[in-house]
Amino acid sequence: MGRTMKEDLEAVVERLKPLFPADFHVVAAYAESYHAHFAAQLAALTQFELCPRDTYMLLVWVQNLYPNDILNSPKLAPELQGVRLGTLLPPTQIRLLEATFLSNEVASVRELTARALELESNRWTQDVAPQRLDARCHSELAIDIIQIISQGHAKAESITLDLGTQIKPLLLVELATFLRRTSVEQRWQTPPDLRSSLLSPLNELKSHGFDTLLQSLFGGLKPLFKRFTQTRWAAPQQTLEEIISAVAERMPEFSELQDCFREELLEVVHLHLVKEYIARLCKRRLVLKTAEQQQQLAGHVQANAQLIQQFCTQNGSPATWLHHALPTLAEIIRLQDPSAIKIEVATYATWYPDFSKGHLSAILAIKGNLSSSDAKSIRSILDINTGAHEPSKALFSLIKVG
Repeated sequence: MGRTMKEDLEAVVERLKPLFPADFHVVAAYAESYHAHFAAQLAALTQFELCPRDTYMLLVWVQNLYPNDILNSPKLAPELQGVRLGTLLPPTQIRLLEATFLSNEVASVRELTARALELESNRWTQDVAPQRLDARCHSELAIDIIQIISQGHAKAESITLDLGTQIKPLLLVELATFLRRTSVEQRWQTPPDLRSSLLSPLNELKSHGFDTLLQSLFGGLKPLFKRFTQTRWAAPQQTLEEIISAVAERMPEFSELQDCFREELLEVVHLHLVKEYIARLCKRRLVLKTAEQQQQLAGHVQANAQLIQQFCTQNGSPATWLHHALPTLAEIIRLQDPSAIKIEVATYATWYPDFSKGHLSAILAIKGNLSSSDAKSIRSILDINTGAHEPSKALFSLIKVG
């Protein structure tokens, strides 16, 4: 019908217009007649209950094809300037149809994403080996979901750009809901921080994935770390070498991860090694009464710190923020002058703002020749705002003192 109207009006312009006086406005007369006919036909259509496809096609016709491809076509646009045809449907009716379309499209996206997830879930349930792409495990799920979301957005934009703008936050909310795998309740308001809303569940999924991959490794390291305190830090170099060796044996398991995820996983491993080492130092089971003994332990900690850093860096850990964690603690253990210790503590607190008085007290407890008044004075340095580097990551908040 639209093509017929366009061809008819072009025929009016080319064949009839030259035969009529200009004041007859023959092109306008035909256009107004066609417009009134179409408006009546569409008004009748909207009285019926429309399925989602009909709602979409009706909006595409009224909002896009008719005004742009017909009335604004190269041959007709100059002839229809000044002819006020208006819209084929009243604005209130168009808004109602648009609201129905948005609701239909969001529901369709929700159904399609759920179906894509179910298909992927069935493959896992059937223990089907994942596809491989460039020698790495690959899943089409992410591509499918992105296509479903982008196609919903493109469909709205094919009606009007404004409708594309309206549906975008609704689809992103639906994506966030899908990622959380919880409620499918429709929420029509844009979250205050949409980026954070979408990244949060992704980070949770990634964190759970890392936990699953590393659970058995960290479980196997636990008795090795306990050996530090069980042997009162005898032969700490040998113990750490066994820990590093145990980790190295498991590294091939992670070789098929994409590089970015492998780096993040290595940062988790790096953090675990540093965290567990510090946790053992904070157990308050080692009291060294002489400066020589403290310097010897500090040397061991420094050497172990270098071994951990070297191993993790060589394997791809990007966690440079952990490089100060053990060497500075070694320096606090080594130093004897309270003023010098204060300077180290103050510097340390700028790197690790979650370094608390409880953690500091546990480290100072190693120094058996430190008076209680000096220990109290050193702890007081943490009362001062040290101007911590931002953004800071959790380290000591993960370590229980005891």
